[in-house]
Amino acid sequence: MSDATLVLILMTLGTFALKSAGPLVLGDRALPLRVQQLVDLLPAALLAALAIVSTVGDGRAIVLDARVVGLLVAGLALWRRAPFVVVVVAASAATALVRFAA
Repeated sequence: MSDATLVLILMTLGTFALKSAGPLVLGDRALPLRVQQLVDLLPAALLAALAIVSTVGDGRAIVLDARVVGLLVAGLALWRRAPFVVVVVAASAATALVRFAA
């Protein structure tokens, strides 16, 4: 068995153990209120971080271009509670306008 295969098997087992530990340890018990509030906020924070990194990251450099304008317009539209289709169209249009003007 190669080293890569062994590492893959160990990582798979470790991931499975970590993912199953929470339900096995906690069982039917509810999380404390503060912890539950934090857990509820994590998906939004992770999605926002992913959007920022995908927008301004380019390998090892930070790139500020038309995508930043699109992200800002999308954020503004979401803040104003616009429908998802409007958010996507507005962000795309803003990005296209900035690229066209440049």
